[in-house]
Amino acid sequence: MRRLDHAQGSLHTSRRLSQWRLVQSALGLLLAACASLQPAATLPPPPPTATLATPDPQGTAEAFLEAWERGDYAGMYSLLSPLSRDAVSLADFQARYQELADVAGLTGVTAQSLNALKSGSRAMVLFEVSLRSAFFGDITRKIEMPLVYTDGLWTVSWTDGLILPEMAGGGRPVAQGSWPARANIYDRNGLGLAVQGEAVAVGVQPGLIQDEGAVLNALSNLLGQRPEAIRARYAEARPDWYVPIGEAATADVQANLSTLSSLSGVILRTYSTRFYPLGGVAPQVIGYMRAIPPETLADYQARGYTGDERVGSAGLEAWGEAYLAGARGGTLSVMFSDGRVSRLAERQRQPAQAVTATLDRPLQLAAQQALHGFRGAIVILDPATGAVLAMASSPSFDPNLFDPTNPHSAQLAEVLADPADPLLNRATQGVYPPGSIFKIPVMGAALLSGLYTRETVLNCGNTWDTLGPEAIKYNWTFGTNIRPPGRINLVQALQTSCNPYFYTIAYDLDQVNPDFLPQVARQFGFGAPTRIGQVAEAAGLIPDPAWKLATYNDAWRPGDSVNMGIGQGYVLVTPLQVAQMMAAVRNGGVLYRPQLVLKIAPPGGEPTYTLKPVVNGRLPVTPEQLQAIRDGLRAVTSEAGGTARHRFLNLGVAVAGKTGSAQNSAGLPHSWFAGYTEADRPDKPDIVIVVLIENGGEGSEVAAPIFRRLVELYFFGRAQTLLPWETDFGVTGSPAPTPAATP
Repeated sequence: MRRLDHAQGSLHTSRRLSQWRLVQSALGLLLAACASLQPAATLPPPPPTATLATPDPQGTAEAFLEAWERGDYAGMYSLLSPLSRDAVSLADFQARYQELADVAGLTGVTAQSLNALKSGSRAMVLFEVSLRSAFFGDITRKIEMPLVYTDGLWTVSWTDGLILPEMAGGGRPVAQGSWPARANIYDRNGLGLAVQGEAVAVGVQPGLIQDEGAVLNALSNLLGQRPEAIRARYAEARPDWYVPIGEAATADVQANLSTLSSLSGVILRTYSTRFYPLGGVAPQVIGYMRAIPPETLADYQARGYTGDERVGSAGLEAWGEAYLAGARGGTLSVMFSDGRVSRLAERQRQPAQAVTATLDRPLQLAAQQALHGFRGAIVILDPATGAVLAMASSPSFDPNLFDPTNPHSAQLAEVLADPADPLLNRATQGVYPPGSIFKIPVMGAALLSGLYTRETVLNCGNTWDTLGPEAIKYNWTFGTNIRPPGRINLVQALQTSCNPYFYTIAYDLDQVNPDFLPQVARQFGFGAPTRIGQVAEAAGLIPDPAWKLATYNDAWRPGDSVNMGIGQGYVLVTPLQVAQMMAAVRNGGVLYRPQLVLKIAPPGGEPTYTLKPVVNGRLPVTPEQLQAIRDGLRAVTSEAGGTARHRFLNLGVAVAGKTGSAQNSAGLPHSWFAGYTEADRPDKPDIVIVVLIENGGEGSEVAAPIFRRLVELYFFGRAQTLLPWETDFGVTGSPAPTPAATP
């Protein structure tokens, strides 16, 4: 073990500090340039504690190292020899250690003495230190610590080489980093959903518009917006105002530049961004980018972020952050005033990986367009895998507004203040009474109980009085000019959505076991998250006697079961849960977990992830019982008395489904239609579609026509039937909700 001269070391320290002050200004610019690459300090110094030198050199060394582990730089300084303290001030001493912690992004220090050698009034302690960096990993060194015996105590003869050997002689730590470009998000066919690059903010100045028809036509084609919607944006604006219309891809603008540049009143502004085409395709699913929130800063720093990045803040952007951002690379070095550089650590950059979603962009846009003017949600699934082909929620928002460099970003305040909460994904986070959609699991429970078969006949009239004259229940036909069907079997009860039949089922099940119906409903996928994973979701609610007692301190009554029998009372579901159930009915009984990611792959490389179907459970019914349910759903759309038959005449594709008109406390019933296609075409897999319109009224009058429109677009590539509120294809008046007459 070599011996060090304490006095000489102190003089060297003094000279080195003086040299550093001469070049401090020059290095300042370099350090400032690197500042954005350096993780913020995660080791703020604690209040100083009394740390005393000891009569034993190894004891003093261990006290010094323990103080370092605590980040107690003042305590460390108190163990320095008098000559060392004369050579470096407490402030400079603390700054040297804190600088390394800041630059390297240290999250902890571990140090231990290994052995000691003493000779007279001098000693040498060999120690090992590991500096834990969130970004660079562990930096471990063995270092010799010189100590000197002064006034009966051993003290540390300090030089900056005791921080790291490479820093001896005045070297300063510098971090340099490099980041891969953020990867894109694509739809299942390779169409962009979130793309890194340049975009163009498109706006108009109304007073300069000369050929309004040409402007509206050009911007409609460029932005995918209806001409009347574009005109409405500037209709009330002053002639000299700049009115934001939307954002477009640079390539699309370039392709139409000759036309756009010839139109007076159109203003184009290019900016670099994370671009979301067409004003946001499935924005509640794809998400958006935002600055790192203060409350999660420490978590991101622990993953190697500096804190000034923009990161995925919702949806696939947040879920796939580790894939989309890649792994940044960088070097940690020690730089000297004479230009020498000593490398301490290095981390290789890893390329970002593109995420391919299960979504079909044209189908997704069709779903979003179908919800125009409504509040609601649409979910479209592949029943054979659980892949989500479309997930739309309305009202929606433009995720491009979250970029502060977007000239239109001031509009974000309106989005965030909107009481309709456009950021809410109503498909997964909205919970609603299901109404008559819930008759599907109720029919399953009836068959499972052994109390009913598909041929069990009951009378279906306008009223049901089993609970007594003060608790009369009504069929949906009551008060209309529609006659109730009379004596019908269970399949026909589902076909005609007979409330009295399902009241009776629920009552009978309650008399045997009030927990039976809730248990079966959960086996149909309700009352628990679907575990889709990539987006937030609600669990919904399937009530039972224990829940009611715990929630309301009240006993369960037959009326609670009766209300549940038609999807009312306390029952709450999400549109995604309904879609998962319908997919299981279509595929033979398997509850596949809904999934949003088709594959993940690096540029030009093989996928590191590909979708594999995941089974959440199985419907509890037998194949014969499931067929009875399917027969009832097919009759809804194709047989006389089916509640939606009139909506599917001459469609050209076999469909099955169920209407629902769910009573709620906020006005008109929610309008539901949930179903699937039965085309069995090799070129077009069958799909499940669930449509929910908040306070839309009758399921057959609002949700069912939207269901048909989506089937037409999917199988035929164009709309064939006007929606009840359309004056022409794609041209609407104000959608008029209708009072509920059918469930």
